[in-house]
Order: sequence, then structure tokens, then C-alpha cells
Amino acid sequence: MLWIALHLPLLALESFVATLTPEQAQQPVALIEARQVVAANAAAQALGVRPGLKRATALALAPQILLGQAEAAREARALAAVAHAALAYTPMVCLQPRDDGAGTDTVLLEVRASLRYFGGLERLLQHLQATLRPLGHCVQVASAPTPLGAARGARVHRRLHCPDLAALQRALDAAPVWLLGPGREHWEALEGMGLRTLGDLRTLPRSGLARRFGQHLLDELDAAFGLRPDPREPIVAPASFESRLELFARADTTAQVLHGAGVLLGRYVTWLAARHAMACSVTLEMAHEPRWRDPARAPAQTVLTIVLAEPSRDAAHLQALLRERLTQLVLPAPTLELRLRSGETVQKAAPNAELFPTVASEREGLMRLVERLQARLGADQVQGLRVVPDHRPECAAEVFAADPAAFGRSAPARGRGAAAAHAVRPVWLLSPPEPLVERDLLPWLDGRPLQLLSGPERIESGWWDEALVERDYFIAQTPDSALVWVYRARLPAPSANTWFLQGRFG
Repeated sequence: MLWIALHLPLLALESFVATLTPEQAQQPVALIEARQVVAANAAAQALGVRPGLKRATALALAPQILLGQAEAAREARALAAVAHAALAYTPMVCLQPRDDGAGTDTVLLEVRASLRYFGGLERLLQHLQATLRPLGHCVQVASAPTPLGAARGARVHRRLHCPDLAALQRALDAAPVWLLGPGREHWEALEGMGLRTLGDLRTLPRSGLARRFGQHLLDELDAAFGLRPDPREPIVAPASFESRLELFARADTTAQVLHGAGVLLGRYVTWLAARHAMACSVTLEMAHEPRWRDPARAPAQTVLTIVLAEPSRDAAHLQALLRERLTQLVLPAPTLELRLRSGETVQKAAPNAELFPTVASEREGLMRLVERLQARLGADQVQGLRVVPDHRPECAAEVFAADPAAFGRSAPARGRGAAAAHAVRPVWLLSPPEPLVERDLLPWLDGRPLQLLSGPERIESGWWDEALVERDYFIAQTPDSALVWVYRARLPAPSANTWFLQGRFG
């Protein structure tokens, strides 16, 4: 077996910083629990604020410091995203509780069966770190043959790899004795006995250690060193996703909302990867502050639903769509809390990397462009043209509300329009056609004669809907070398003109 431990030493602080704006996150920030500092960022530590200080002392050292309350539920939501990211690489993922029992800050994953698929441990770690990077956590990584050994190694090393039990035992022998839970509990007594490392502890008689410090110390020591079984129960990603983020300060603009929504989208994408699924829709709920909300006019929350034409779990694409929708939104009241819920999902394999663009990748790029335009302008404001089986040029196409899923796979023309679909036609048609003057049997445009290059192409159609046309079409050239599409009417026209300009070639 080979276990990887992902230890998050700053989880409590990072989960709180996620509720701040980027400008606020650069300021001195500290977490308070029982009126005592439990965590501080680098800017606060530069001013002398350290864990263990009283709240009043921290304010005296840094009056501008942002103080937040430590919250176990907020940490658990952030840790769940890390666990979901690990589930994308192996189904055997479990959590390692803290020694004090107050929450969890380490994720364990067994990867022996996944090494060949990802190309070895180093490549797997690169993929894993790339998946974790958008979550914004500081992660210490260790690998070892035992889960507890990997978890303990990750607590004291930023990067540790023990390929076998011998390497693990050498690394743990040099580790401090407080690394084990019972060792931390009896730290003063062990230090008084001159026992500072786990190697020192292992030299003592086991019976004496059990009588003085309890059997639990020996059990944990054996489990870490691989001398006793350490079975683990894997976690399972929930069937649906829901995550909330309580903002530190009220958001008055959608730009402030977008930052918090980006944090939730990062968690959502890791959940999709854990489920090996792709999103068809996602819903963002923005809860408004009651004091600044008029109950008669403004709702308690604003709900924004994004429906994708093609299933995706691309975080950048989802955030781009959300940004377009939010820029068009006016908040009825300041926002205090965000909640992201998953909508419909589908099981679909991730796209393969491509060296050269293919038809599928080009179609996906066009679909995403249409999705962004619809998010910015509205679904009804983005329209397309499609071929209609009719020979008459003015009836051969119709406007329809753009469906991104239909772009790039136009249906072949059928029936009467099959031949017209492959003929040379200008895209720019005039409605109605412009009458032209005829002189010496040639049509004139803007006072100059046209040169007929090809034709005639006869179209006789429309008898079934009382809009019969009988025309001879020509491609003509103007004196300045522009190409136009003209026709000569074979039926009597209401006016004296027999030549008409139907379209212009681009």
C-alpha cells in the first residue's frame, strides 16, 4: 500500500480568508477562539501577532487587524473540497482527525492502484497539486506505506516520500515525540525523562510505557510504524452538491459577489471530478441583509441559474458565464451569504488533450462563445440563421433563437432547397430587392452599367403559397470590381423595371 497525506496547517485561517475580498486578504488577519488568537497570517505575524496572544494584545499590536471567529463548520466545508479533489484519483480517501479531536485537517488517499494510470507517483502528485491549486490552500504532502505514518510525516515535513517501511521508520524515529496524540498529552513528562523523539520512545520497555502512559500510546506508535493493522473507512462524495459561504462584509456590488462565488465554483468543480460527472446547470443563491431590504419590494434572496448547452466542469468557463450574468444583475439589497447548488449532471468522460484542433474542439469553442453571448445579452438576443427548403432566396433561410448545442452541425438541406443550398449565394440580401435601370439590355447600378459574369440561373417557385416567382439570376460585376447578384423578372412587374438587385457578395 502507498498512502498520500495532504495536511493543511492553515485550514482554519484559509477558510476564513476565503470570505474576504482580495483587498481585505492582504491586510493583517487573525482568528480568535475564546478571546485568544489561534491563527494569524503573515502580515499579522510581521506586526508581532502570534497564536496564543489575547485578543486585546493583538489589537494593541495591530489596531488595523481583521479579527474573525474560528468556526468548525466553515473549516469542514473547505476540507470537503480537498477530499473531493482526492476522490478524482482514487476511491480510497479518508480523513485523519486532529489529535485534540477538534475537527480534521488532513486528507489521506491510498494510490497504489492508481500509479500506473497516472504515470507514477511524481506525475500523480503534479496532477493532484494542480487540482488543489484553485482552492487556495497551503498543503504539506507526505507519502508512506501506512496511513498514520503518512499523516504524521506530513505534519512535520512540507514534502516527504517514504517508499518502504524502513524509510518510514527512519523518518519517524527522528520526528518529535509530540507528533503522536498521546505523546502531546504527556509531553512534559516525556521531556522530563529526556525523551524528545519517537526513536527515543521506542528504546524504552513497552510494558513500562503502557503502565505509565497507557496502551493507546503504544497502539498509535505501532500503527504509525506499520507494526499493527490500521483499517480505514473511505468517504463517499454526496449525490448532490451544496456549499455556502458567509461573507465577512456585506457585498454591495456583483463584483464583490463574484469573488465569493469563485470560491464556491472551485469547490463545485472538485465535487464534479470526484463524481466523474459534468454540470448541465448550477444555481447561485444570494441571501440579502434584512436591515437594508424592503420586504415589500426586494426578495429575501436572489437566485441565479446557469444552464449549459454542453455539459462541462471547466471552472474558467463556468466562472466566465457567471461573470457575464452577474454584470447584468442589479442587487436589490446587500448580500451577506452565498450558496451554490448543483443542478442536473451527466456522467461523461473528460475530454482528451489534443495536439491539433479538431472539428469537435472548434465546435466547442463556438458553443462557448454563444453561451457567453447569451449570458451577457440574454438568450433571445442571440439568433442564428438556418436553411429552409425553398428555392426563393428571400424564403430560403429563417431566423431562430440560437441553440449553442446545434452550432457546428447544420442539417443538410432537403427537398426543393437541396440544390440551392450548394449554389453560389450572397449572404447579404436586400429586402425588398432594389429596382435597376435597364439601358442597352444591361442593368445599371449607381449610374454605371453592370457586367454580367455568369447566368442565367432560372428560379420558378412559390406556386403553392400564392407568391409565385419566375426569375433569371445573374452574377454581375460593378465598375469598381464588386460582385452583386441581380435578376430579371419574367413575370410582369408592378413597375416598369425588369431588373432588380437581390444581394451583394462580401
